[in-house]
Amino acid sequence: MAVRIISKKTEKGDYENPYLAIDYLEWVNESIHVNGITDRTKIYDWIKETKGKAYIIDINGNKNYLIPAISDRGNKYVKTVGDETAPDCLLLLPECA
Repeated sequence: MAVRIISKKTEKGDYENPYLAIDYLEWVNESIHVNGITDRTKIYDWIKETKGKAYIIDINGNKNYLIPAISDRGNKYVKTVGDETAPDCLLLLPECA
């Protein structure tokens, strides 16, 4: 099963890692027309442990798959780029309504 991430809910504040400010991700399973909002760490676990797939469609129409990552302090998060040198379309998503 794959889900498309369509928005994020971020916590306000100063974070050395902007991914950790993301609390929840809103998603839609386009094949069965189901949607929901899930905690960042649950999305991490779903991708890492069950080989779930989550992606974002960028402005050019390309699928960018989320990958699991862990911060230097051991916090779980997801991102779409491997080395943070390229802009991450996850960080560009709108806020959940």
